[in-house]
Formats: sequence, structure tokens, C-alpha cells
Amino acid sequence: MGKIYTEITPKLRKFIEDQHMFFVATAPLTGDGHVNVSPKGYDSFRILDPKTVCYLDYGGSGIETHAHVLENQRITIMFCAFKGKADIIRLYGKGRVTAFYDDGFDELMKLFPDYDRARAIISIDLTRVTDSCGFAVPFMEYKGERDQLRRSHEHKSVEDWYEYRLSKNAESIDGLPGLVRPVS
Repeated sequence: MGKIYTEITPKLRKFIEDQHMFFVATAPLTGDGHVNVSPKGYDSFRILDPKTVCYLDYGGSGIETHAHVLENQRITIMFCAFKGKADIIRLYGKGRVTAFYDDGFDELMKLFPDYDRARAIISIDLTRVTDSCGFAVPFMEYKGERDQLRRSHEHKSVEDWYEYRLSKNAESIDGLPGLVRPVS
């Protein structure tokens, strides 16, 4: 039987920090909108305190999580063990988006010193933390990170990459606003 926590305990923190990937789930308010689940890798997750976490939104083809959080703040993060004890940890909360053009972004980027750019940082104030069994999750061996996303970023200057993000990530698949071009 799973447990409900009010915050991330030291034991849960250790479990989270030992995982190589996590999943992010969000949904729009509209009943006919698309629910989104995104896998995340790299060293992109930080626990700021027992009730606050954030992750580096390095960038991808869609802008669903970003758009959903802007619209309604609802977000769930899931970690599952692919080795060792069969555990799953879910972090539920209210998210905030700090895009690369927002005040405070540069300060948050200091949490991720191995990265020179990102689309946004998603911060989450936790409202519920749970654990449950992961009996159906298979054992899998971690062999390393894929480098395609990093390589694709390195082929563009920072300015070209930002322009690409602004043009490709302006709207979600449901028509919600994503990245908004700053007014000069």
C-alpha cells in the first residue's frame, strides 16, 4: 500500500536523486484537450527544499507542459525504479514557468552549471507526495545519456537557438500559448 507524504523526506530524496529519468504529466483545462506525458533525462532535476522542486526544460519539439502550466499550474512528476526495489514516487503540485527571457531565469540556470541554455525552468510547489509499488516496472540497465539533443543545440548559436524556440514553440497542439516573443 502506498503512502502519502506532506513533503520529500530524506529517504524519498535519495530515491529521486538515484534515478536517471523521470516523467512529467500535465493537461489543459478543456476536456477535449490532449493530456501530455514527457520523459526527461540528463541531470535536469533539482530538489530545492522538501516542498519545492524544479527541472530544466531543455527544449523539444512540443511546448505542451509549458503551455499547460501557464494555463492551470497542474503538474505531476513521476520517478520509477528500473533497478533495485520496485518503487514509484509521484510529486503533485502547482507549477511555474520561468522562460529563458523571464526575470530570474539566469539565477535559476545556476542550478544547472553543465548547461548553457534552456527553453525554461519549471518550478513546482508540491501539494502531495506519494510512493507506491512499481511491481510491473521492468528491470532495465542504464547505459548512458543520448547526446542527440545536446548536439542539436550546439549546432546553433545561442541567439539562433532562441529564435528557433520562439518560432517553433509559440503554441501547444491545443492552441494554448507557449513561448511568447518578448516586446523590445
